Amino acid sequence: MTLHPVFRYDMTIEELAQVGNQYIESAWKPLYDSLHDQLMVAFREIEDAAYGLYLDQLMPVIFDSLEEAGFEVMEPLEDHDFVIGKCLLFRNSLEKWGSEDNRSRLFWNVVRSKESQQPIGTLLTEIPHSHLKFEIPTAPVLFSLREIEREQIVQGIRLIKG
Repeated sequence: MTLHPVFRYDMTIEELAQVGNQYIESAWKPLYDSLHDQLMVAFREIEDAAYGLYLDQLMPVIFDSLEEAGFEVMEPLEDHDFVIGKCLLFRNSLEKWGSEDNRSRLFWNVVRSKESQQPIGTLLTEIPHSHLKFEIPTAPVLFSLREIEREQIVQGIRLIKG
């Protein structure tokens, strides 16, 4: 049985990532296995967008739980935004690492207190994936950064990914 993540309003960005990773670790593989055949078919038709269908099932629990705990993780949408997993914006992502059969895309979400609107940091969501077939070789991972400005977030991602 997969436990829902339990976030508290007083948690640091590092604690949020830790709790989120505990949930992902318990949930990602059973979900992947249950959807694999369906997503293999989808991959043949829509290619990488099949990973969005997977994240649409995995990530909303995390984002809903963060919102229930008093955090905002979504910024205002722009006209041409493409969103997956409830709150992952493609304009706030990078994909530069790995081979074609084990690529890595990282999305970022600045996390703010709903009450004060003060940012507490940034959650990064890494999704390992193949461009050759539908495959997620390892669990998605959350990382935390204290940085909240786009340029510093990109620098932080480069430090994490090397």
